[in-house]
Amino acid sequence: MEGKKIMICDDDPGILEVLEMILEIEGYTVYTESNSTNLIKEISQTLPDLLLMDLWMPVLSGDQLLRTIRGTKELEHLPVIILSASVDGNEIASNAGADGFIAKPFDMDEVSVKIQNVLSDIRQVN
Repeated sequence: MEGKKIMICDDDPGILEVLEMILEIEGYTVYTESNSTNLIKEISQTLPDLLLMDLWMPVLSGDQLLRTIRGTKELEHLPVIILSASVDGNEIASNAGADGFIAKPFDMDEVSVKIQNVLSDIRQVN
């Protein structure tokens, strides 16, 4: 999976920093965005292979953004994994069209495996 680009959107700078550091060590090129209102523009500019996104963010929530992504022709097939501490986060993520869900607090091994699985599933489809 080396060389793949991952965009992370979360309003918590600590989560962004940890995920960025670990994923870069694993060989991914990582882009981060803490402001959900900038996300669609950033995705269009960086064209990531996968998006990791928090569900609950100020202004635009992850499920709102995901519905926008799924409704945008150029972005509709972008693999998205939702991160959330919400009890019903998995159901919300699934209903919005997410490709995966990771509960917070998360284990980095779980994050790595989920990313690899989603990216592998996408490669097999193409």
